[in-house]
Amino acid sequence: MVLHADRERCQGAGMCALTAPDLFDQDPEDGRVVLLRPAAAYGTGPAGAAAREAVSLCPAGALTLAPDPPDAPPVGRT
Repeated sequence: MVLHADRERCQGAGMCALTAPDLFDQDPEDGRVVLLRPAAAYGTGPAGAAAREAVSLCPAGALTLAPDPPDAPPVGRT
Protein backbone atom coordinates (compact mmCIF):
# COMPACT_ATOMS: atom_id res chain seq x y z
CA MET A 1 0.00 0.00 0.00
CA VAL A 2 1.16 3.52 -0.83
CA LEU A 3 0.16 6.55 1.23
CA HIS A 4 -0.94 9.75 -0.53
CA ALA A 5 -1.81 13.17 0.89
CA ASP A 6 -3.78 15.79 -1.03
CA ARG A 7 -2.44 19.10 0.29
CA GLU A 8 -5.11 21.01 -1.63
CA ARG A 9 -7.86 19.13 0.18
CA CYS A 10 -6.14 19.26 3.59
CA GLN A 11 -7.75 21.65 6.08
CA GLY A 12 -4.89 21.56 8.60
CA ALA A 13 -6.79 19.80 11.39
CA GLY A 14 -3.61 17.92 12.35
CA MET A 15 -5.24 14.59 13.17
CA CYS A 16 -2.68 12.81 10.99
CA ALA A 17 0.30 14.34 12.80
CA LEU A 18 -1.28 13.59 16.18
CA THR A 19 -2.16 10.02 15.21
CA ALA A 20 1.04 9.09 13.38
CA PRO A 21 3.83 11.59 14.09
CA ASP A 22 6.42 9.28 12.49
CA LEU A 23 4.54 9.49 9.19
CA PHE A 24 3.10 13.03 9.11
CA ASP A 25 3.91 16.58 10.08
CA GLN A 26 2.24 19.91 9.44
CA ASP A 27 3.69 22.64 7.28
CA PRO A 28 4.67 25.49 9.64
CA GLU A 29 3.47 28.08 7.13
CA ASP A 30 -0.01 26.84 6.28
CA GLY A 31 -0.66 23.94 8.67
CA ARG A 32 -1.34 21.46 5.88
CA VAL A 33 -0.13 17.87 5.88
CA VAL A 34 3.46 16.93 5.09
CA LEU A 35 4.32 13.28 4.41
CA LEU A 36 7.53 12.40 6.20
CA ARG A 37 8.02 9.09 4.36
CA PRO A 38 6.30 9.57 0.99
CA ALA A 39 8.12 6.75 -0.80
CA ALA A 40 7.56 4.14 1.92
CA ALA A 41 5.18 1.27 1.40
CA TYR A 42 2.79 0.42 4.20
CA GLY A 43 1.90 -3.17 4.90
CA THR A 44 0.55 -4.87 7.98
CA GLY A 45 3.15 -3.63 10.49
CA PRO A 46 2.88 -0.73 12.96
CA ALA A 47 3.44 1.93 10.28
CA GLY A 48 0.65 0.42 8.19
CA ALA A 49 -1.72 0.41 11.15
CA ALA A 50 -0.85 4.04 11.95
CA ALA A 51 -1.33 5.05 8.30
CA ARG A 52 -4.74 3.36 8.14
CA GLU A 53 -5.85 5.03 11.38
CA ALA A 54 -4.73 8.47 10.17
CA VAL A 55 -6.58 7.96 6.86
CA SER A 56 -9.76 7.03 8.73
CA LEU A 57 -9.52 10.05 11.07
CA CYS A 58 -8.78 12.75 8.49
CA PRO A 59 -11.84 15.06 8.56
CA ALA A 60 -11.07 16.44 5.09
CA GLY A 61 -10.52 13.07 3.43
CA ALA A 62 -7.13 14.30 2.26
CA LEU A 63 -5.33 11.02 2.95
CA THR A 64 -5.57 7.83 0.93
CA LEU A 65 -3.90 4.45 1.10
CA ALA A 66 -3.78 2.84 -2.34
CA PRO A 67 -2.58 -0.55 -3.55
CA ASP A 68 0.94 -0.70 -4.93
CA PRO A 69 0.97 -0.35 -8.72
CA PRO A 70 1.37 -3.77 -10.36
CA ASP A 71 4.66 -2.76 -11.99
CA ALA A 72 6.17 -1.18 -8.86
CA PRO A 73 9.49 -2.60 -7.67
CA PRO A 74 9.38 -4.28 -4.24
CA VAL A 75 9.83 -1.88 -1.34
CA GLY A 76 10.63 -2.93 2.21
CA ARG A 77 7.46 -3.14 4.29
CA THR A 78 7.30 -1.45 7.66
